[in-house]
Amino acid sequence: MLKVGFVGWRGMVGSVLIERMLTEKDFDGSFSPFFFTTSNVGGKGPDVGIDAPPLMDAFSVKELSAMDVVLTCQGGDYTNEVHPKLRAEGWNGFWVDAASALRMKDNAIIVLDPVNKSTIDQGLKDGVKDFIGGNCTVSLMLMALGGLFEKGWVEWMTTMTYQSASGAGAKNMRELIKQMEKIGAVDESLKDDRGDILKLDTAVTAAMSSDAFPASNFGAPLAGSLIPWIDKAMENGQTKEEWKGVAETNKILGTTTQIPIDGQCVRVGAMRCHSQAITLKLKGDIALSDIEATIASHNEWVRLVPNTKEDTLTHLSPAAVNGKLTVPVGRLRKMNLGPEYVTCFTVGDQLLWGAAEPVRRMLRICLLHLQAKA
Repeated sequence: MLKVGFVGWRGMVGSVLIERMLTEKDFDGSFSPFFFTTSNVGGKGPDVGIDAPPLMDAFSVKELSAMDVVLTCQGGDYTNEVHPKLRAEGWNGFWVDAASALRMKDNAIIVLDPVNKSTIDQGLKDGVKDFIGGNCTVSLMLMALGGLFEKGWVEWMTTMTYQSASGAGAKNMRELIKQMEKIGAVDESLKDDRGDILKLDTAVTAAMSSDAFPASNFGAPLAGSLIPWIDKAMENGQTKEEWKGVAETNKILGTTTQIPIDGQCVRVGAMRCHSQAITLKLKGDIALSDIEATIASHNEWVRLVPNTKEDTLTHLSPAAVNGKLTVPVGRLRKMNLGPEYVTCFTVGDQLLWGAAEPVRRMLRICLLHLQAKA
């Protein structure tokens, strides 16, 4: 029976992955699961309805080499340390990874099968062994607007992101809650509708400016504020998160002529789900009805939201999509800049289509490929 090793299954992305696999009944007996750990070798793994041996050593090349597929959500540092050693020992299994470390390698494919299934299939035929989940905002943008790219209508695009705390990890999510608690702990009398609003504002500002305000993970207040910087600096003035927009989108799409993409990535005080305000220049004056139909028909998860206040408030927010696979697109309209300019707003759960779901689906694709060859 095929053997699948899971690494990083206890973290935020890994937990969502296991939850999704249980929901979809992926642990169906068609493969043997083995759970690896970096800190608790010999311990008990998760309950997935199938017997599995005690936790195995995630740094053991010998134990990993026995796997047909390794699926890791452990992060880039782990990948950079273990993956080269595993390949150097001659392991020829499939490496499926949610981290960014291998995304731009020539011998790796960024996976988002509703968008680039043909590229994945060709890679399997060509002997590609490394299949990597994409950047969260890139994957969500392509789930939303993949139809426009598929038609070849996009000349260039800019996206302004509103990225949640969970994109930075579990510690940052907890820090956001602690920041909210600090802000909420101001004098109760100031919260009364009859209270002095300027005094309330002053108290909140003082709390956020205090040395006691918890900000060791974010480096700045996020609750009641925002942080217009994600990831490290690039030489051209972008952050790496912004650079991923152009680099990963074009790699996923397999473009021969690069589609220019740029924007600003901003961390906001949402717990989960990333939003994006997008401007596109299309290659011509395409009817809005055709744009709407192309977006809505691209995949089964995208949802076109009518451009009304009621529909926007109901369907187009992190609160509306948390924990859901649907990717709504709304505020869609032509712009005053000219008939070929279009703007829209989209939001999606970055722990699902932005992280766990593409690698979950890639695991199934790998297993079907291996079963077909057997």
